[in-house]
Amino acid sequence: MSMENAHVLVVEDDVKIAALLADYLHASGCRATCIADGAQALAFLRATPVDLVLLDLMLPGMDGLALCQAARRFLQVPIIMLTARVDEVDRLLGLEAGADDYVCKPFSPREVVARVRAQLRRASGAMVQAAPLFAVDRTCMRVLLAGVPLALTPVEFRLLAELIEHPERVYSRQQLLDVAHEDQRDISDRTVDSHIKNIRRKLAARPAAADCLQSVYGVGYRFELAIC
Repeated sequence: MSMENAHVLVVEDDVKIAALLADYLHASGCRATCIADGAQALAFLRATPVDLVLLDLMLPGMDGLALCQAARRFLQVPIIMLTARVDEVDRLLGLEAGADDYVCKPFSPREVVARVRAQLRRASGAMVQAAPLFAVDRTCMRVLLAGVPLALTPVEFRLLAELIEHPERVYSRQQLLDVAHEDQRDISDRTVDSHIKNIRRKLAARPAAADCLQSVYGVGYRFELAIC
């Protein structure tokens, strides 16, 4: 989906921040609705279709984490968390609650609009065609780079396929560990770093492809199509 006429719900109790985001979204072609209360926002989401949610973490009525978890029971659209908390635990909690991305305050409104645009493209599936270097064949458990199969282990295949199929989404290490090891073994989440290192090494023949696997400081990884 493009920005044109996309309906974005801004759930933010700071009136100035909400108005600023709404202005930038309107300038980009979006419709924006602003709600300052978490419980009211949940009721709005149950009754009104939206294409994306910008969600503050600290809210009256119902905090952002609780709202995100409740909304995920019936809502499939992207949710971007807005948070002043920068600790790794807080960011991981947001992702585990169902957020697709997060932006830390203070932020540039242009950055938020760019994140909104990326999530809308991802949600529409349009971005999948933007990565011609890669193709995923789950039947044969293969990832093809420029038409050539990569020599991946089963764990590496599961990790890379998951990231490719969900471009721009930020995954915590624990989420990727759940993808990589289906038997839920007791393994350190830092094991994911070793797997990603090995995958990047196998992609090294095409530097642009290796750069698509982006580290997100303090959280985990994302597949960045814009770089491919």
